[in-house]
Amino acid sequence: MKRLILMRHAKSDWSFDLEDHARPLNARGQRSAKALGDWLHEKGYAPDRVLCSDAARTKETLKRSALDAPVNYLSALYNAAPATILDLLFDTTKGDTVLVLAHNPGIGILMSSIVKSPPNHPKFDFCPTGATLVVDFDIDHWTELQLGSGKVADYIVPRDLVE
Repeated sequence: MKRLILMRHAKSDWSFDLEDHARPLNARGQRSAKALGDWLHEKGYAPDRVLCSDAARTKETLKRSALDAPVNYLSALYNAAPATILDLLFDTTKGDTVLVLAHNPGIGILMSSIVKSPPNHPKFDFCPTGATLVVDFDIDHWTELQLGSGKVADYIVPRDLVE
């Protein structure tokens, strides 16, 4: 079995005059990232491998989530399409539980297309910042993953965890 965790970065800060790639998290995003990391640990979903966009807000989301796993920071995940995200995952030969931390719209589209049945959550189709999907696949190798074949283990958004 393989477990994939798809996470959209936490809420970014638009108050700085920075290019999109350099935007950090705002205070709410900082709290959300920590809460998401705590939730992953508490539920036993901590990854053994992370693929993370190299944008400031994704890197900060990962840092504040305090997940202890080898990380590949990939520029190709910045605003990546679902097919690109999957190609990068397929190149991952290590890890039975992999977290992909990236951006909308690609990460949200992938969340919707990768599962057999969507979770019963009012925010699933919207994929707000910090949205996190945990999905299981009955496969031995990542290259065997097929769209529409994943079984949802869990789904959470930061507002479910913090106010």
